[in-house]
Amino acid sequence: MRSVGRRFWRGTTAFLVAIALWQAVVGLTGVPRFILPGPGLVAQALWDNGALIWENALWSAGNLGLGLVIGIVLGVETALLLTLSRRARWLLRPMLVVAQAVPVFALAPVITLWMGYGMPSKIVTIALVTYFPVASALFDRLMALPTGLADLSHLAGAERWRETLLLRLPHAVPGLITGLRLAVVYGPLAVLIGEWVGSSQGLGHLMLMANGRGQTALMFAALFVLATLSLALWVIVEALSRWSVRRLSSA
Repeated sequence: MRSVGRRFWRGTTAFLVAIALWQAVVGLTGVPRFILPGPGLVAQALWDNGALIWENALWSAGNLGLGLVIGIVLGVETALLLTLSRRARWLLRPMLVVAQAVPVFALAPVITLWMGYGMPSKIVTIALVTYFPVASALFDRLMALPTGLADLSHLAGAERWRETLLLRLPHAVPGLITGLRLAVVYGPLAVLIGEWVGSSQGLGHLMLMANGRGQTALMFAALFVLATLSLALWVIVEALSRWSVRRLSSA
């Protein structure tokens, strides 16, 4: 509990320092508010447009949640398949390497063209962005079983699937956490880009509309909400990481 309290106060202090620096830059440079509004103006825009921001935030959060779940599940399944099957590694591993070399964000306009401006295109974009880091990080860790454990498994005559589920998968939890950390960082960015490319709802769409109308404070308010959503996901992954460490150390 003390460590949680210390992290909370460190985070709060860092946030307040950032706000103070932001206000100092605005006050000392005299930058026009349509270029960089002060934190007070952004807070006012957040309050005045609360219902509008909330509606679009729910849309973005729904897309993000579904995309993350699909991408993570497919990534875990792919990593397990590659670990269990040499044929799958021979066939799919090169395809994954080539696919990772293609920027998924560059495919967002194509995905939108194929699937339209609605939710499916956003979910697919997010799933693709989160799928590769999860599959790659988990597979690398699954294949890095310590020599002693591998020898023990061979001596016991364990089948490949039992070895994977009972030895490799618990040992690969840190790799999964690494993939999840990357996924929750790239996921909100994929939401933003997908909604910029083409959407009638969402925080990205709201930012575009606010920018076109010169409502910079509203644009910053929408960005702040998206950043808060991303931070919440990061906190969840960090809590999952600490929980998994405690479980594995007590096992």
